[in-house]
Amino acid sequence: MPMRTSSTFLAAVLAASLVSGCNKEKTPAAAATASSPTSSTEPSADTVVATFGDGQKITFGELNDRLKDPLANLEKQKYQTRKQGLDGFVVEKLVKAEATKRNLSEEALVKAEVDDKIPQPPEEEIKKLYEEAKERLPPGTTYEQVKPQIVDFLSGSKKQERAREYFGELKKNANVQITLPEPPRPPVERKQVAATGPAKGPDSAPVTIVEFSDFQCPFCSRAIKTVDEVMKAYPDKIKLVFRQFPLEFHKEAPKASEAALCAGDQGKFWEYHDTLFANQSALQVPQLKGHAKTLGLDQAKFDKCLDDGAKAEQVKADMADGQKVGVNGTPAFFINGILLSGAQPFDEFKSVIDAELAKK
Repeated sequence: MPMRTSSTFLAAVLAASLVSGCNKEKTPAAAATASSPTSSTEPSADTVVATFGDGQKITFGELNDRLKDPLANLEKQKYQTRKQGLDGFVVEKLVKAEATKRNLSEEALVKAEVDDKIPQPPEEEIKKLYEEAKERLPPGTTYEQVKPQIVDFLSGSKKQERAREYFGELKKNANVQITLPEPPRPPVERKQVAATGPAKGPDSAPVTIVEFSDFQCPFCSRAIKTVDEVMKAYPDKIKLVFRQFPLEFHKEAPKASEAALCAGDQGKFWEYHDTLFANQSALQVPQLKGHAKTLGLDQAKFDKCLDDGAKAEQVKADMADGQKVGVNGTPAFFINGILLSGAQPFDEFKSVIDAELAKK
């Protein structure tokens, strides 16, 4: 496997977290990032920014008030980008210092503490993936030629996890304190979101999280680990409700949503939910039925539910409710009605949950 510099490897580890959700197009906040003015150069609130008709006008203050939600989101995105960049900057310096201390190059240190700590996938797993992909490879491509790439593919996520773990150890040992000022939080806005659908956690929990998600969205899959971490961190304090929001450009997502609800009729929603997110390239109807078989569901009952479109209206109802409260991408979480958009880190959930629990 070719070596990369520690900064390049770190960039690969952190880059995915800079984008956190599936959207059809850029949000107004994201689209404005490159050219947004700083507060010191903004016009005053009474500055006229447009005139029309018989003396009618729009002021900068009126414009800001109309765009208050995306503008607040932009400030949050800027802070998160800076925070992630700062984290990477700190880790680069810590890696350099540790490499110097151990008389190693930075590349050798990362290899020793990350790459070498991850065992190579079993030979049978490598060969299985090769056999599955062989028809799509250039004619004459041998197993030995592509084996390194297959190993890299199978080990990639584990190496990223080990990298995060090792970088965390470095930060802990160095007693890193992040003091980057956080922008003022806008007033909390609560949406009325019906907590109807498959759920886990006690009904009496003081915090209810309603998640709108899409089984074909990679960011929704990434959010599972964080949601599980949240549920474990707050035992008996959270009720999680899952609602369907298949995006129109994910063609297999609507039927996958129906299939999950059909599995729910047999008491296996969450098991089927996990299976779909673990197999996002296998969401066509025959594969959906295959997942049901793997989970030991009543096949005839499941197939009839899926083929008849028995859950299509429920999926549409979930989507309509999501659109009413402003969902335009996935995943979207409403924590006691407070929107948290995208596959956000654990600390973002913790901040909102702790504030809600304090009020209780």
